[in-house]
Amino acid sequence: MNIVIIEDEGVVADELELNIGQLIDEPVNIVQLRSVKEAIAYFKKSGAPDLIFSDIQLGDGLSFEIFVAEPVSVPVIFCTAYDEYALDAFKANGIDYILKPFTIQTLYRALQKYRQLKKVLSADQTPQYDALMQMLLNRETQTATSVLVYHQDKIIPIKLEDIAMFYLENEITHLLTFSGKTFYPNKNLDELEKSGGNYFFRANRQFLVCRKAIIDVSSFFSRKLSLNLNVPFSEKVIVSKGKASQFLSWLTKA
Repeated sequence: MNIVIIEDEGVVADELELNIGQLIDEPVNIVQLRSVKEAIAYFKKSGAPDLIFSDIQLGDGLSFEIFVAEPVSVPVIFCTAYDEYALDAFKANGIDYILKPFTIQTLYRALQKYRQLKKVLSADQTPQYDALMQMLLNRETQTATSVLVYHQDKIIPIKLEDIAMFYLENEITHLLTFSGKTFYPNKNLDELEKSGGNYFFRANRQFLVCRKAIIDVSSFFSRKLSLNLNVPFSEKVIVSKGKASQFLSWLTKA
């Protein structure tokens, strides 16, 4: 069995590959791809596998662009943090998904649906990826203006313009304001990345940083980038080399 994983976060892709290997009894060959560009080139050369697991938001665009450029008639299971509106659209188009962060149980159920998905797609009902891509792009332009946080026994809104960064610590999402206050949002980093629009950049799995919080950027080991922030923060914020080019492009436009 041949499986392709399209995911720009190496840690997530490795975990997914490990779990798939534990859940499938037959011999399986797994290929990891990191970007829209790499995936299109791969499918042009190698053709479609038996099954695809794909993130939606990649460093260089939406993964739907891959399947518009190189149509595939095999099941695609998306690993996503999108909201219920988008997920309903996936279902209507014969697409399955597992929510991030995925568990071994949700992955098992997704693999159980593999045969069913294959039957759906073989009946010439290939999902309209171009329409779904446009729908999600339109949704992403409707950026939220505030984030809800928990404070004592209340839930209060914090304006995006007052937020310096979001970060994970001990698997708990934190919000740091420009005034140095810390709160706890009611969403995870994947959800905040979607709703924050172009105000913020996902430096890595742990940090989502506001443009206004960045003073300057310096080179780090292995072509990574280190951010110098204008808010007190003890930990160094690093942009991975895979996202460095995208980050610098965002920095000039934000």
